[in-house]
Amino acid sequence: MGHDHAHGTADHRGRLAVALGISVAILLAQAVGAAVTGSLALLVDTAHVLTDTGGLALALVAAHLSLRPPSPTRTWGYRRAEVLAALAQSAVLLVVGVYVLVEAVQRLVDPPEIPSTTLVVFGLIGLAGNLVALGVLASSRSDNLNLRAAFLEVANDALGSLAVVIAAVVIATTGWLRADAVAALVIGALILPRAMRLLRETTSVLLESTPPGLDLDEVRAHLLRVEHVREVHDLHASLIATGLPVISAHVVVDDGCFSDGHAGRILDELQECVARHFDLSVEHSTFQVETASHRRHEHPSHA
Repeated sequence: MGHDHAHGTADHRGRLAVALGISVAILLAQAVGAAVTGSLALLVDTAHVLTDTGGLALALVAAHLSLRPPSPTRTWGYRRAEVLAALAQSAVLLVVGVYVLVEAVQRLVDPPEIPSTTLVVFGLIGLAGNLVALGVLASSRSDNLNLRAAFLEVANDALGSLAVVIAAVVIATTGWLRADAVAALVIGALILPRAMRLLRETTSVLLESTPPGLDLDEVRAHLLRVEHVREVHDLHASLIATGLPVISAHVVVDDGCFSDGHAGRILDELQECVARHFDLSVEHSTFQVETASHRRHEHPSHA
């Protein structure tokens, strides 16, 4: 017993397409710059932009799929596509971050010559483009995991471009060539924590962990306060996608509720309880209302 699953989602494909176009332009410019200057920081930032461009492409595909309606074979439609896209992006970012750290340490030992003026130019091109892309995505970055991942990737790219510019200025003014490797280390340090956080959040959704902000002990206690409810078991909650929590439970009520017609009113109260009384509103709820004697027919693993 629950609600219709066909909830709409906001269409962010236009913003993602603009951000993707900007990222492709930045990628081409920085690839040329990395080849001309031989800068590790710019090379790493180019690799970062490459993975983020792929991530934005995945995000755009996921945004398109998430708008497809449910069907008898996919009852939630493709809402979870955003989670899979964010998971793929976080995994790639982790690989890039580890590579950055290893290569930067090697260049600290033996730094190559870097043309600082050329490096500044390409760094500024990347920074300007990323700031424009950030402006495009900023207003919708909290709408779902997919957009959050896209925004974080562009933000990391912007910080990486800034690190490249700073390294070029240091090399030009002091001649300290190791500034390039230090900038690469900074970029790696920016990538890894955010990638780990996003990986943890997306994995939690795929493992169907209890959604953040929903305390099942509190939910159980609240349900038990509904009149005629005697027991709540098999209580489960998970997150299908951003903004789509679901909850299910077996609820034992007084036997007389099935003869006097009160069971239907109890069901209404249970669904209203989880939809309105908690910080995380759960509109999709499924409750099996049963008598105490029904417990004998359930599998022993039910709790």
